[in-house]
Amino acid sequence: MPCFQVFFTMDFQNKFYSILLLFVFTLLINLPFGFARAKAKRYSFRWFLYIHVPIPLIFIIRNFSHIEMKYIPVFAIAAVMGQIIGGKLNI
Repeated sequence: MPCFQVFFTMDFQNKFYSILLLFVFTLLINLPFGFARAKAKRYSFRWFLYIHVPIPLIFIIRNFSHIEMKYIPVFAIAAVMGQIIGGKLNI
């Protein structure tokens, strides 16, 4: 039984770091798109693209890293945070 707990915790740690890494990546990839979205006319085609272009990239990385679908809301939060923070950047 202790052997099972060791493997379970190691798996959890690896999964945690994968989720954390993808969370940070999602937030960072959305920063420039949020910056560009803030400069585009609201509800225009460009504005729509700046919001949705990073999503397939995040989807592909999530699938390659074998992260379950139950963590999608976590990455959605990271994407929204990246869009908001990127929109407030004044570079």
